[in-house]
Amino acid sequence: MAEVIIVTDPESAGALVADEIVSLLRRRPDAVLGLATGSTPLPVYRALQPRLAGVDVSRVRGFALDEYVGIDPAHPESYRSVISREVVEPLGLDPAFIRTPDGSDDGIEHAGEDYEAAIAAAGGIDLQILGIGTDGHIGFNEPGSSFASRTRVKTLTEQTRADNARFFDSIDDVPMHCITQGLGTILSARHLVLLAFGAEKAAAVAGAVEGPVSASLPGSAIQLHPHVTVVVDEAAASALRDADYYRYAFAHKPTWQPL
Repeated sequence: MAEVIIVTDPESAGALVADEIVSLLRRRPDAVLGLATGSTPLPVYRALQPRLAGVDVSRVRGFALDEYVGIDPAHPESYRSVISREVVEPLGLDPAFIRTPDGSDDGIEHAGEDYEAAIAAAGGIDLQILGIGTDGHIGFNEPGSSFASRTRVKTLTEQTRADNARFFDSIDDVPMHCITQGLGTILSARHLVLLAFGAEKAAAVAGAVEGPVSASLPGSAIQLHPHVTVVVDEAAASALRDADYYRYAFAHKPTWQPL
């Protein structure tokens, strides 16, 4: 079972996860982070800034979850740009050690294999940050994705394109395809941390944590992983059947036990 932590607001979630990441980096200065984009992980990245004072981050490595296919890497909404703007620059990471999948048309047929090889060469991902879509997708693994899937090109659903349209001038500007870590890739990380905020995520969270394991809800793949932490606010937790137990368990968690 995933550890489910229910907090009052996104800022509290960000502080909790940031503390765990700092602890990891103190133990392992060359740790490998799996980096999510979008609005959900922003509280974590903001909370990390003051906490990294005095922490050596010169060897930290990172891999983004996904990238749009065919987008100019210099476009402000390419995930390469987003990761640089929201993670690499404010946290003082070495950009040479932070990678996103190559979404350029040239070489796209083997870009997934290249990314998998790079993750393997880094020794695998130590802590993977995840959000979850309203349809239950994680990364850009839309409903129907194989639990064994690796990094590959996927076609985005209209719902996902509509959800992401707020970052573009219109939905017509949202790319149709992406290259994303697969569910099998995500499940290979040593620790998964899934965050969700807001009532619109409540059904997806409940399905991922308490529903049947099904490719129809890709987020349910987290139930197959031995070390998962789910951090949600009250609104996102509102459909959880066992919410009272999760609160009780966290309140009585042993002090020596990390996230």
